[in-house]
Amino acid sequence: MSLNHAVIWIDHKEAHVMFLSADASEGEIIGSKSTHSHLHHKAGEVGSGRLALDSKYLHSVIQAVNESKEILVLGPGSAKLELIKHAHHHDPKVAANIVGVETIDHPTDKEILAYARKFFYKVDQML
Repeated sequence: MSLNHAVIWIDHKEAHVMFLSADASEGEIIGSKSTHSHLHHKAGEVGSGRLALDSKYLHSVIQAVNESKEILVLGPGSAKLELIKHAHHHDPKVAANIVGVETIDHPTDKEILAYARKFFYKVDQML
């Protein structure tokens, strides 16, 4: 594995961005500025009842991995898909480096790293 692997675990509150190799890792947590933790859909209103993620938050996450050659995106809900959509629209170079998207609940940082190492090991074996 090279040092160019990155994994992002993202939800609507924060993103855990980690860079890893076979034996080393480093990471950071990027928080959302959103103060809305729960939204409920009211009868008779148009829309999904969900708040879109702050584009500054998504941009910060994308900028954190813009030098990575292979990116895995993880998360429990729709935030990971919003991040990918944002990347395709605003930074196609980063979007092209996304090699996997997986649904995973709320793991610890150690679990995220173990999952990413296993994923990238399989991807690297296919090359």
